[in-house]
Amino acid sequence: MQNAKRLFLLGLTFSSVTVLFWGMLPIALKLTTGFSDAVTLTWTRFLFAAIVVFMFQWKFKKLHEFKQLTRSDWLRLIAAGTLLITNYTTFVVSLDYMHPGAAQLSFQLAPLFLALGGFFLLKEKIHWQQWGCFAVIFIGMAIFFHPILEQSFGANSVDFGSMGIGFLIVQVSSMAWASYALLQKSLFSKLSSSNILLAIYVYASIVMLPFSTPSKLLTLSGTDALVVIFCCVNTLIAYGAFSQAMRYWQTVQVSAAIALTPITAFILTEVCVSIGLWSDLIYSANADLFSLFGIGVVVFSAILVQFITANLANKASKKNALNKTELSTS
Repeated sequence: MQNAKRLFLLGLTFSSVTVLFWGMLPIALKLTTGFSDAVTLTWTRFLFAAIVVFMFQWKFKKLHEFKQLTRSDWLRLIAAGTLLITNYTTFVVSLDYMHPGAAQLSFQLAPLFLALGGFFLLKEKIHWQQWGCFAVIFIGMAIFFHPILEQSFGANSVDFGSMGIGFLIVQVSSMAWASYALLQKSLFSKLSSSNILLAIYVYASIVMLPFSTPSKLLTLSGTDALVVIFCCVNTLIAYGAFSQAMRYWQTVQVSAAIALTPITAFILTEVCVSIGLWSDLIYSANADLFSLFGIGVVVFSAILVQFITANLANKASKKNALNKTELSTS
């Protein structure tokens, strides 16, 4: 019982950190417009994370885990790195075809793909109540983004064809991200979360280098450099926390929590607007009451998933304890 409670609290902590830092990232990325291209910034984030994680793992003598990897394990690591790069690049490409808000909404199928992957590939059990919460989360997201849906996908949209192409590209990005997360989870029996991320960061840094222009970083002002450093630290913390959350929670739990990321981004953006931060770049979404209702639906459903999962785990734990008692007395 205590162990189940501990795992739940650890998963909750790491999922919350992930959602918070991924919610802050769009604001930071918006601040980088004008002084860094997406590929160079992504390469910088990966390189920074690779160096920091390597130094940490080397200092605490954790690198020996790589010696036990088989060829299949190395291929899974390379595949995970390739999928994460694909996720980053295709999402950026999708922005050439659709509005950022619509792309963010379209990407919300990623948590569903992750949950489905956990169900079909990792053989994790998902109760019908959890599936119901996921359906409500998706409905809540549609309500939250309804102004963007009407503008982008409505019959009167002049860019409907372009939006369709953008939507398909985002789904490639979503499936790549979900597949990366599932591959990462499948490697937990061989490597620690930090070593999995280290291998992915190093691989991504090498692969993306030819397409990057590191010289741009030498011309950054002090303020711009601080923004880039924050993006790098954000990657390190967010993906580290996400990896740990995947270790302690089922994919359906993590998926429901990650669905809160755009809500968090919206709230943090409104906070920046209300206190006048970066007013030349950050604007209010001017959400109406219907959108705010959608936020409530998403938050409630995401929390409900955790309570349902904890309750199911509690019942399973009691059942196992009862079975052990019956076996010992017989």
